[in-house]
Amino acid sequence: MFIPCVVWAKKAIPIAFRADNLSCEYKINPMSIDVTNPRLSWKLITVDRNVHQTAYEIRVGINAASLTKGRSLVWTSGRVLSDQSVHIYYGGRPLPSRQKVYWQVRVWNNKNQASPWSQVNSWKMGLLKPDDWAAHWIQSNDEQDTTGGPSPMFRKVFLLAHKVKSAHLYLSAHGLYEAQLNGKRIGDDYFAPGFTSYNKRLQYQVYDITSQLQRGANAFGVTIGDGWYRGYTYDRKKNVYGKKLALLFQLEVLYTDGKRQVFVSDKSWKVAYGPVRSSSFFNGEVYDATKEKNGWATAAYKDDSWEPVKQNDLIKDHLIAAVGPPVRKQEKFVPLKVLTTPEGDRVVDFGQNLVGWVQFKLKGKPRDTLKLYHAEVLDQKGNFYTKNLRTAKQEITYIFKSDSAETYEPHFTFQGFRYLKIKGYTGPIDSTNLVAYALYSDMDQTGKFSTSNPLINQLQHNILWGQKGNFIEIPTDCPQRDERMGWTGDAQAFCRTATFNMDVAAFFTKWLKDLAADQVKNGAVPYVIPNVLDSTYSAASGWSDVATIAPWNIYLAYGDKQVLRQQYESMKAWVTYIQQHTRNNLWDTGNHFGDWLFYAGTDYEDGAAHTDKNLIAQAFYAYSTQLLINAARILDKDDDVKKYIQLLINIKKAFMSEYVTPNGRMISGTQTSYVLALNFDLLPENLRESAAKRLVQNIDSYDGHITTGFLGTPYICHVLSRFGFTDRAYDLLMNESYPSWLYPVKHGATTIWERWDGIKPDGSFEDPGMNSFNHYAYGAIGDWMYSVIAGINTDETAPGFKKMIISPYPGGKLKYADGELETEYGKIRSAWSVDSGNITIDITVPPNTTAQIILPLVDGDVTESGTAINTVKELSNIKNVGNDEQLTAGSGNYHFVYKLKIVKPKKA
Repeated sequence: MFIPCVVWAKKAIPIAFRADNLSCEYKINPMSIDVTNPRLSWKLITVDRNVHQTAYEIRVGINAASLTKGRSLVWTSGRVLSDQSVHIYYGGRPLPSRQKVYWQVRVWNNKNQASPWSQVNSWKMGLLKPDDWAAHWIQSNDEQDTTGGPSPMFRKVFLLAHKVKSAHLYLSAHGLYEAQLNGKRIGDDYFAPGFTSYNKRLQYQVYDITSQLQRGANAFGVTIGDGWYRGYTYDRKKNVYGKKLALLFQLEVLYTDGKRQVFVSDKSWKVAYGPVRSSSFFNGEVYDATKEKNGWATAAYKDDSWEPVKQNDLIKDHLIAAVGPPVRKQEKFVPLKVLTTPEGDRVVDFGQNLVGWVQFKLKGKPRDTLKLYHAEVLDQKGNFYTKNLRTAKQEITYIFKSDSAETYEPHFTFQGFRYLKIKGYTGPIDSTNLVAYALYSDMDQTGKFSTSNPLINQLQHNILWGQKGNFIEIPTDCPQRDERMGWTGDAQAFCRTATFNMDVAAFFTKWLKDLAADQVKNGAVPYVIPNVLDSTYSAASGWSDVATIAPWNIYLAYGDKQVLRQQYESMKAWVTYIQQHTRNNLWDTGNHFGDWLFYAGTDYEDGAAHTDKNLIAQAFYAYSTQLLINAARILDKDDDVKKYIQLLINIKKAFMSEYVTPNGRMISGTQTSYVLALNFDLLPENLRESAAKRLVQNIDSYDGHITTGFLGTPYICHVLSRFGFTDRAYDLLMNESYPSWLYPVKHGATTIWERWDGIKPDGSFEDPGMNSFNHYAYGAIGDWMYSVIAGINTDETAPGFKKMIISPYPGGKLKYADGELETEYGKIRSAWSVDSGNITIDITVPPNTTAQIILPLVDGDVTESGTAINTVKELSNIKNVGNDEQLTAGSGNYHFVYKLKIVKPKKA
């Protein structure tokens, strides 16, 4: 571990305690914030045990150098006695548009140590009012609907008469933009301005381009693609948000002599069409290199033949600073092998089902056409398979301009693929001339999970890559076929697992704002967010309930009350909608998807595991109401708490009356029906144990296989563990035959499949009408793997892992398991290994937190770092509970060793 030093006199002294990892609204040094009182967070860094913060002091100034001397301050918190180190509101005067401020923090701890002032970070305010925009929307003069046609290229040369001190560029578009300055790309993000409910919330990005500008002439060029704004979407629908692409450009320059100048998009710009002949997320891109306009974004370029633009003063009052993480180019993949299929196609295998694109540097002849096709799998004969793409083409067409090697990567499209078919090029293919890049929203990977079982490790890999591939601006259902929408049911099922794998706080915060924006006036929540369908596609149980489930999961994972405040009216509106569509507190109306893609084979006696859709609807009605009550309690809405507690009582009574026999048998005797009833506490306590046993008996009737679909799968192993059947949960996880989590792994999957048997045992495929090989919903088992196998859990009394419960549970014939999670406070680790009847457990608790540690199956004495635990001063509240040992620990690294008690599995 690297520990920086501060120099006093001639002696270097390590800083053993400091504040670091400063962030503002989940971002490091954000370029544009449009909340007037942004929240500040930091982490405590120390190697000592049992350290927590007792006080902090924040100072904010307008100049970094002055700030470090305590001068030119706009706000100081003073010394605040508090252990809060995340989500602390800026408390100074409201900052105006464009204001950049600098901040730092120092802290005190319970060991009478004071940290030095932290490094200096910053944030910059965005354009807070519509009047801040001097720019005009500009468009091409083409009056026809050109969806699917060539991308317009806008250009303008500006003269800078003085030396530049700072320059910030504000950009947005109707469509997707790619900007250049003096021939070089601006920024490293893709598919900007991102995907939101465009008519209500349109993001803009800010770029600091100070170092790229030069005195004198500077040329800007911006190309616009169809993207989500008007491109083809589900069922070949287009022009969802408008027919015309447009650009909004505002450059604000501060010169060294103090003068300011603003350059904007207006009717003085020019437009032309170039090499991007068409672009579409579904179809791909057609690029004609013979139509390139070399140097078009440089000042020397002659644009006499270009057309004037059309200036259109469209609305700007829905513009918002970018909230979520931008899409960036991530991992690079080289060809694993190049093969020739039985049908004679030349195919490149990249070894990983990924989402992104291929970059090449290949040589052809003028006007030669190169075709690239993308697929997730090969069929049972080894041929290129694209039937599951439905109407999506996923094709790249490239027309060479010369006989020299040419380099290309797409601009306004992405593909879901592992395999690439090449037509029109017969030369050599290797890592020097063709590579693939993954693209996804730029979220830090926060979780790691591994075990002694390579199949489980591959499953975790697949879960993570399913998330990467489907978290491109929004949580999509799949990234390859003609869909790629923000299906709410998939996001609801996977949200909790997503928080373990990656930092999704800003990602989901942004998406949930779009959910609230697109929510129907009567409270119904659309099937997809942003809603590219229409209001009739809304209000399905387990899908629309994401309105309550996702905010609660984000609150638990990040301790963020603001997301509950932000979404509370949306949560309430959804529950109210259901209430208004019930009869005697029973939600048995409307259209529901049910337990989507549950096991429906004929391998067993009853041949199916169909759960009554109305039973599912009633269960989620209860769950959403419970989560609304939880949020109301957190937000001190006492009247709502009372109101909805009574409603929940009535919902549960109706559930019991309609769907449960007096002795606790469900009318739909499926795994999902028992899982939902038990997980959502719909049964009285005296019936829960027998219901859990019936669940196990049902699993046994399917020879130890899972039969749940999208709605039952996230909870089944949690329910088994809660009622003492963790060994059965392990058995479900470890099952390698269909239907199971490891069946796709055994069949070479590198992401999570949409169906339990996307590829059948004989190598044939499921119905190509709905058979994605990159769908994350069943990856929801990742939550159980982190929280039960590794035992990393948040404590709801202090969410965001301010307090945590670490309760690992060995099983499944695993020799070891190791889980890590980087939280708002630092890294949590829980790792265990079993050898010759002894277990070793290593636990890391981050500073400024406490953990309740539950050591499982203790037989005899426990030592920590070789010492009896009752003599370790950092451990307290030590007690035996059943077969376990419970204790409380502050921050630090702990090493426990003891003999593992052998306990017979609980019988159903």
